[in-house]
Amino acid sequence: MSTSVSSGGEPLAAPTAPAPASLDAAGGAAAAGPPPVPVLEARGLVKTFGHVIGLRGVDLTLNRGEVLGIIGDNGAGKSTLIKCLTGALQPDRGEILLEGRQVSFRSPLDSRQHGIETVYQTLAVSPALDIAANMFLGRERVSKGPLGLLFRKLDKRGMRAEARQQMARLGITTLQDMSQRVETLSGGQRQAVAVARAAAFGSKLIVLDEPTAALGVRESEQVLELIRELRRQQLPVILISHNMPHVFSVCDRVHIQRLGACAGVVSPATTSAEEAVAIMTGAKQLVAQ
Repeated sequence: MSTSVSSGGEPLAAPTAPAPASLDAAGGAAAAGPPPVPVLEARGLVKTFGHVIGLRGVDLTLNRGEVLGIIGDNGAGKSTLIKCLTGALQPDRGEILLEGRQVSFRSPLDSRQHGIETVYQTLAVSPALDIAANMFLGRERVSKGPLGLLFRKLDKRGMRAEARQQMARLGITTLQDMSQRVETLSGGQRQAVAVARAAAFGSKLIVLDEPTAALGVRESEQVLELIRELRRQQLPVILISHNMPHVFSVCDRVHIQRLGACAGVVSPATTSAEEAVAIMTGAKQLVAQ
């Protein structure tokens, strides 16, 4: 290859070729934009109960379409963290951001109005009501026209039709009759109703607190498949569980709590459940990269 020479006989440096631009799926140049904003972010959360420290400056990030597991021994601060994120408790210090905007939840109802739904271990379903009534518990729809306006007549047909659509959207095929009472359902089916209700109204994210704790193997797998379906629909999920195989089978990342602080965040792709338990108990420390 020939080298260009200037008029003074000095060789000229070869021109530097511009770096190739990345291409998008359509073959056009893709502009390098800022990283996506997390759906939920906690920064330096601190919560004390007198002399007892519940949270010690905990950070947490949840991205869109992600399942984030939270594990920890009893007293590690899992419940305190979740309660601060969902409005049941207010942190003493720190901040919570929802889609990049700072929020301050004064109650669980406040977080629900912001699109955060929580399914607790106790489920909070009414066994005497049917599936559709449980789906719309606290959000009942009234009929159109004078009967609804004057007498607050419930639109049972409309709620059952919408409940059936929500079940189908999540791939729940074991529940067909929305007029069936919840007290006649199995434990896994009741959990499915609670998750479907959360998915129907949780526009931002869903928090699942020990969803498989009281279920058998088959029913637990049904709930785990529901979590995978939520991820496929790009709805982020926070999963709190003591069941390591379940956590490592569905979660994209695992947040480890220890003594009120975050001991580390690991990926199931590169970290085993045994290593995570060792970090959780203090037998092993996560080496910062």
